[in-house]
Amino acid sequence: MAARDALAEWVEELPLVDHHVHGPFRASVSRVRFENALNEGSTDPLPVFVSGFDSQLGFAVRRWCAPVLDLEPHAAPDAYWARRAELGEPEVNRRFLTAAGVSDWVVDTGFGADDVLSIEEVRSLTGAAAHEVVRLEAIAAGLLAEGADDYAERFRSAVADAVERGAVGAKSVLAYRTGFDIDWSRPSGAEVEGAADAWVADQGDAPLKDPRLIVFGILTAVDAGLPVQFHVGFGDRDLDLHRVNPMLLLPLLRTPEVQRVPVLLLHCYPFEREAGYLAQAFGNVYLDVGLALNYVGAQAPGLVARSYETAPFAKVLYSSDAWGPAELHYLGARLWRNAVARVLGAWVDDGEWSLPDACRVLELAAQTNPRRLYRLDSAVPPIPAPPTHHRKDRP
Repeated sequence: MAARDALAEWVEELPLVDHHVHGPFRASVSRVRFENALNEGSTDPLPVFVSGFDSQLGFAVRRWCAPVLDLEPHAAPDAYWARRAELGEPEVNRRFLTAAGVSDWVVDTGFGADDVLSIEEVRSLTGAAAHEVVRLEAIAAGLLAEGADDYAERFRSAVADAVERGAVGAKSVLAYRTGFDIDWSRPSGAEVEGAADAWVADQGDAPLKDPRLIVFGILTAVDAGLPVQFHVGFGDRDLDLHRVNPMLLLPLLRTPEVQRVPVLLLHCYPFEREAGYLAQAFGNVYLDVGLALNYVGAQAPGLVARSYETAPFAKVLYSSDAWGPAELHYLGARLWRNAVARVLGAWVDDGEWSLPDACRVLELAAQTNPRRLYRLDSAVPPIPAPPTHHRKDRP
């Protein structure tokens, strides 16, 4: 048996920690909204001449998700949508989230929480463990809506409360708010209170974009000992892509107190090589190629291969960053399993790696790495025994 085939069989049974994810849609949505959710770059309705199914992600949905709904692979869009509507969102959610093979969901509830299932509902639906990641800008928005008085102390208390209730990490979306090319020095108490006063007076309930308040929030999470996740690279058009290259995080990463907590670079595309370098250069930096896996579809093997170029293998993780369509929770896992079997299997068949080493590296990404850095206390699921494989010498 070729290593790729042996590895594909083994990784199919490997349970995953999805270390950055959101909930699936709570209620059934229109076809327009569903197809628009297959486009990450724009939140506008798609032009009438554009179908969300006519994309790498759309084709991947028809290829890999159709069988989960009892359809043939590559089912036509109309047939796919008709079957999805017939089953209804609760059943679609159940099928896709259980088929993902996830043992632990590490859930960011800071975006669109009213539209998607809660952590408790995801846990109940799948029987898997579920852990909270708090979004720092969401905490800030809630506090500023109540006024600016004692903002710094109230923010510290909110983060402490999150730790007390069991949050395993914090997330920042400053990529969307300011970019990374900002002053990363720790603001003084007076600067924080002044910035809070000014924001409440001038901006009201607008999305927080004051870099002093955002940096304060990130460093507060660091002070609390939480691993901190950063959205990096690919996202919708609200961000300026050239300002979210992770190399712009160097001033933060060189800060001694920040070096005491894990820093997670999420998604990274098209900066996965820069992220790999940072994971090698800093002992506390980790990366995944989450979100982008779904959107590059059939090109996922190349993306996964690049994530394994320079990063130490103890620094690479799996995530889907799925939000909304339950297809994304399943498809992230499906495309990752397909990609690692193809890429690492080829390295084994070429004699560059051994099959046991390939399995060990994938177990690191799937379970060992996220469990260590988030200090997950859920039960470790059974890990399949590595396959035996004897490479035949080529003539």
